[in-house]
Amino acid sequence: MNHTLKIETQFSAIDHKNWNKLVENTSGTGASPFTCYEFLNALEVSGSAVRKTGWSAAHMLLENDQNEIVAACPAYLKNNSMGEYVFDHGWADAYERGGGQYYPKLQISVPFTPATAPKLLTGNVEARSILAETLAGQIPKLCERLGVSSAHATFLTSEERDIFLRAGFLERNDKQYHWFNEDYNTFEDFLAALSSRKRKLIRRERRDAVANGITIEAITGEDLTSEHMEVFYTFYMDTGARKWGRPYLTYDFFKNILEKMSDRILLIMAKRAGTYIAGAINFIGQGVLYGRNWGCIENHPFLHFEVCYYQAIEFAIKNKLNRVEAGAQGEHKLVRGYRPVTTFSAHYIADPAFRKAVAAYLEEERTYIATLSETLSERTPFRSDDRYEIE
Repeated sequence: MNHTLKIETQFSAIDHKNWNKLVENTSGTGASPFTCYEFLNALEVSGSAVRKTGWSAAHMLLENDQNEIVAACPAYLKNNSMGEYVFDHGWADAYERGGGQYYPKLQISVPFTPATAPKLLTGNVEARSILAETLAGQIPKLCERLGVSSAHATFLTSEERDIFLRAGFLERNDKQYHWFNEDYNTFEDFLAALSSRKRKLIRRERRDAVANGITIEAITGEDLTSEHMEVFYTFYMDTGARKWGRPYLTYDFFKNILEKMSDRILLIMAKRAGTYIAGAINFIGQGVLYGRNWGCIENHPFLHFEVCYYQAIEFAIKNKLNRVEAGAQGEHKLVRGYRPVTTFSAHYIADPAFRKAVAAYLEEERTYIATLSETLSERTPFRSDDRYEIE
């Protein structure tokens, strides 16, 4: 069957039922909250991921002879490298110092979201491999057609990594820290798997985190209100302004996802003397809890660990979730029961000479990441440990 690749520059023009059907039917990974129509559309209509902020929509739609969308992937033309969490600023500087033009580039990802999720979405489970290969194979041709320097597919599943590599992309590895549920029934069951010293550390941190009369609330679904989201947004803005100067997400984004997907949102909020003082937003996937953003207006010892990590673990245990993904960076997560995992991205570089240089760099970087992950795995607080990899 012949297929035609089309580019959609406005996500809201895509039929939401068709898009979500692709998300739900994509095999092997389950439905991600981040690739669902509601999340991606909220990024656009809220003004968070739009041309003005460096994210020009270029979503790829693969149609069959009957003009039916049989595969798709979220994609953007980028004129900067902000909000991606797989950093290529050095590549851009090197290419432009050599007289090239790195931007615009094609970015296949979910904006501002360092979480593994399927990017090659297909509606036909039986033909997934063929459709995904066809879609990925179109990307180098699209780069030539658009005149862009490169294409970058980030936070891929291992299956998709292999598909992109067969399409001529280069592999890049990084690491994150995830907590895995080993059929625990209670938080104490989890602590029992740790060394005695680490158990004492976590118990002390949890006790001290709420020592100043602080209470913790876990809020999701119909219990979430606009007041909760407004308060959390003040936390988000404060943290964003102190860390990187300009928070990426607008208030309209949080307002939109509250309206459209409240059952997939978990707010962990800390309250003292009747006032919320800190909070973290999480997203609930199929067997996974994704930790995303945190903020506070009062500083208390270990409150960040309690709200972001320990409460997430408790929620996952209570709701029989398989793991908690705590987001990018943070080796401090290791001693708190989160294990190092390998994450994958794939990169197509059009210029042969520059591609050769990037390939050499990535080979060294992969070796470094593998060695580092081995070392970190030996330092987990568990009595014995296994390496984990995103599937």
